[in-house]
Amino acid sequence: MRALFSGRAKQDYLSDALTLLTGWIREGEQIRRTLSIDDTQHAALTERVQVVADALHLRPEISRRADQTQIRVGHGNAPLSEGEVLLAARIEDAYRAVTEP
Repeated sequence: MRALFSGRAKQDYLSDALTLLTGWIREGEQIRRTLSIDDTQHAALTERVQVVADALHLRPEISRRADQTQIRVGHGNAPLSEGEVLLAARIEDAYRAVTEP
């Protein structure tokens, strides 16, 4: 059974969850993460993230510049949802999977 959160309690819950996501930076109603990975790892990460994002019906922004991959989750015009925080956690799992030897 899922717990229902509303109003302030929901925001506190999401803020608590975000503190557990190391490396994610909150910018208004978005969160972002910058990863130093190579092109092969970027491709593998992007594929894994796409599978999870499709399942959650979300669209993160993933961009590549030099040796860094930047990921943004959230729309900026609506509060972060549980799904977006869950996506960030799954992105962390995918990141570990593509960078571990």
